[in-house]
Amino acid sequence: MKSNQNNELATKPHYPILDGLRGIAAIIVVTFHLAEPLATGHLDNLVNHGYLAVDLFFLLSGFVIGYAYDDRWHKITFGSFFKRRIERLQPMVILGMTLGAIGFYFTDSTLWPLIHTVPLWKMMLVMLIGYTILPVPLSLDIRGWQEMHPLNSVGWSLFFEYIANILYAIWIRKFSKKR
Repeated sequence: MKSNQNNELATKPHYPILDGLRGIAAIIVVTFHLAEPLATGHLDNLVNHGYLAVDLFFLLSGFVIGYAYDDRWHKITFGSFFKRRIERLQPMVILGMTLGAIGFYFTDSTLWPLIHTVPLWKMMLVMLIGYTILPVPLSLDIRGWQEMHPLNSVGWSLFFEYIANILYAIWIRKFSKKR
């Protein structure tokens, strides 16, 4: 019974407000992306500058990661930390790239007039590279927008989340409170 109480006392409080703020930021970003093609300019966009919610989301995520892991480093290894982060992030990478490939392949769009000239093998290669979250070389830019991830243009955010996790585990977690 006593060890149960110690486990309960050792558990950190959960802040639902942070989950709520991250959820609101995510909704703002999605709304911005959905409304952007309908706007004729910045002034009539439903969520003007909604992309800034990505910064808020990253800021909150950084706090949550630090809060969750800062006092666990004496119990976990780099490998177990990265494994947990991959388990959390990679399904979204794969889902986004797969849905992007399906959308790309079956879209008849004026935005990408050369869409039907892209061979299936090239689109599949871009998707497979996208699964690794590594940036796609410009020679494989199948949409013509010079994006890191042509099949999931917002994949850049997950790429940089991976970079932030690596920097946190190797270096940032060692910062003093003052720093």
